Amino acid sequence: MIKPLGAICNLNCTYCYYLHKEDLLGSPSKFQISDAILETHIRQYIEGQDRDQVVFSWQGGEPTLLGLGFFQKVLELEQKYKKPNQRIENDLQTNGTLLNEEWGAFLRKHNFLVGLSIDGPKEFHDHYRVAKDGKPTFDKVFAAAQMLRRHGVPFNALCVVNRVNAKRPLDVYRFLKNEIRPRQMQFIPCVEPKDFKSVAPQHWDPEALPLQDSPAAHPGHPDSIVTDWSVDPDDWGYFLCKVWDDWYRRDIGKVFVNQFENAVAVWMGKDSQMCVYHEFCGKGVALEHDGNMYSCDHYVYPEYKLGNIQQLSSSRMVFSDQQKNFGFDKFHSLPQQCRDCKFLFACNGECPKNRVIRTRTGESGLNYLCNGLQKFWHHIDPDVMDICQKIATGKRF
Repeated sequence: MIKPLGAICNLNCTYCYYLHKEDLLGSPSKFQISDAILETHIRQYIEGQDRDQVVFSWQGGEPTLLGLGFFQKVLELEQKYKKPNQRIENDLQTNGTLLNEEWGAFLRKHNFLVGLSIDGPKEFHDHYRVAKDGKPTFDKVFAAAQMLRRHGVPFNALCVVNRVNAKRPLDVYRFLKNEIRPRQMQFIPCVEPKDFKSVAPQHWDPEALPLQDSPAAHPGHPDSIVTDWSVDPDDWGYFLCKVWDDWYRRDIGKVFVNQFENAVAVWMGKDSQMCVYHEFCGKGVALEHDGNMYSCDHYVYPEYKLGNIQQLSSSRMVFSDQQKNFGFDKFHSLPQQCRDCKFLFACNGECPKNRVIRTRTGESGLNYLCNGLQKFWHHIDPDVMDICQKIATGKRF
């Protein structure tokens, strides 16, 4: 994931986990990738690939602040370094507020896949996703979705499920399905410890973490481990179950939801399509604007810096002992409660950054979302078994 502007963004979303990187990483005035670092990255990334397809992922902050000229330069550099018979693709994660017709024509012409951040209908989206001046952003994002459809630009909707919209799952799902009509819906649970601006993941005091089922393991409590905007684990389970039921009755095979596609895959014995549910992690490294590479974009802290591409190749950093240990630690640090769980194959402890509570017996490393995930896995198990059986026998849905 490339962050060519670092944490710089034109929005001030309440729940953003990245805006504070302006203070953590340096002066905002220097937050723009240089031509030299950009070219170094593109060259190294292509050189390090042995596949026919190479995908560049542009994120932020808000990468469209750099303008079309920047991405035209990107395309030229990609063509300069691509290998024979190699296909270069790009995806762009954006808040959508700066997209216009010119952007639409460019994205379509060059086959960009767009990830559009939208948290459901206006009342939910505007609750947390506001501009720097505090004004709502829904109308601009909705207009961006319409524009992308007009231009035939493939796009996914990325919906952050937080403490507010989690309580109205069908309103969110049906709005995205009927009004936004993305290629795929990506539901991301909002989970941030209260000290996320200063303390790196896995550097918490284990003894200070709350026990599962305790009031402090939920948002809104004075002693809560997480921010007030974090989704309640029970609400996360409720959200997924309600959306699953609606999708399973009406939309299977027609509407694509990342959580559900992934569930079917792992029930069929395939590898997880989502890093958060994979047995190991470490493949989603983040490149900051200054050439520094970090273990993951949720781990952009000094403790997880791998090096700088101006001194060390990105391939060497990705396959370094430091990064391999980071990836394997996801499994090795699982508490016994997870290892004994019927649904370990589907969950694998979810994302390590969310392991901010202790088990009922006091063992650290349990995922904050555990209760909700358990509810979801149990709820869908018979349905997914039925889906797998129909796929295996070639039956229609």
